Amino acid sequence: MSVLGEYLQLTKPRVVALLVFCAVIGMFLAVPGIPPWRALVWGTLGIWLASGSAAAFNHLIDQRIDKLMARTARRPLATGHLKPWQVLVFAIVIGVVSMLVLALLVNGLTAWLTFGGLIGYALVYTAYLKRATPQNIVIGGLAGAIPPVLGWTAVTGALHPFALQLCLIIFVWTPPHFWALAIFRREDYARAGVPMLPVTHGVAYTRWQVLFYTVLLVLVTLLPAITGYSGWLYLGGAVVLGAGFLYYAIRLLNPPDEFFAMRVFRYSIIYLMALFAFLLVDHWVAEPLRQGLVFKAVG
Repeated sequence: MSVLGEYLQLTKPRVVALLVFCAVIGMFLAVPGIPPWRALVWGTLGIWLASGSAAAFNHLIDQRIDKLMARTARRPLATGHLKPWQVLVFAIVIGVVSMLVLALLVNGLTAWLTFGGLIGYALVYTAYLKRATPQNIVIGGLAGAIPPVLGWTAVTGALHPFALQLCLIIFVWTPPHFWALAIFRREDYARAGVPMLPVTHGVAYTRWQVLFYTVLLVLVTLLPAITGYSGWLYLGGAVVLGAGFLYYAIRLLNPPDEFFAMRVFRYSIIYLMALFAFLLVDHWVAEPLRQGLVFKAVG
């Protein structure tokens, strides 16, 4: 792999792509039409750089345990392809650039919230919670749930209850998503001494927790429709996707094979992307239709 590829790997591009996707959806949901190009372009760039910086700090802080885990043993620091000082400089530089982009070209609120998310993931979660408690992913999940709020504030410069609902959805989605992976990789975490839930409380207990949070997630995803921020199109998509997630969570209680936990993990990623896609389609298609019908009825 080239040096450029090693640095790109530090940013966890697949994980960051999902975060930025949710942030961009937040931008589009914040306005009736296309978001202003300035907020869309610079906001997306700033959020991407900040997320990449947090990921690089994660590599730096986790370099010891990364060497012990099969899933992370080929990361640039674990293999020695990059030195700690190189990763530190890289993380600081793109982090500073992200703050400058957001503060100078977007708005101060988005810059401060993004900075809080960066600190929350890189320091609070990675450096402390991850090693301190099996509830690490629950408590630290807020940092990973904030992208839709960042997208919204990048466009509007203000917080909004709908953006906070989107944040809540990702916050509740995170435990069943991550614990499914942790079940499959529990031996890795045990070897590295990381107190993930399957290691400290066992696989059976974790499976029930996945089901509990999945039920809670399905209920939380109904909020946009209940509160009137989204309509029937989103509601239908949320119900179908939620039924699929519930199927996987229930089947995980007595899985057909050891690999089934990874199927749950992969479905959870598709689930979140599809759910936010339904939000956007409802916003663009169903909302104008509803407004047109209201206007026609009043007229």
